[in-house]
Amino acid sequence: MTTNEGTWDRAARVIVGVALLAFVLFDHGPYRWFGLIGLVPLLTGIIGWCPGYALFGIRTCPLKTPGKS
Repeated sequence: MTTNEGTWDRAARVIVGVALLAFVLFDHGPYRWFGLIGLVPLLTGIIGWCPGYALFGIRTCPLKTPGKS
């Protein structure tokens, strides 16, 4: 599994994921469990691979060129 998310994309996913998970902790209404949706962007941001991007062939990280490190 190769990385298909760039640095900014990953950072945004982690921030959004943490914000949605905070909704679970701080909201006491009946819809607070919708904050668990934040696990998806948090995990994809940490791993660096998005199955949706892979499905559609999207890649936000720069490609490595042969011969350069």
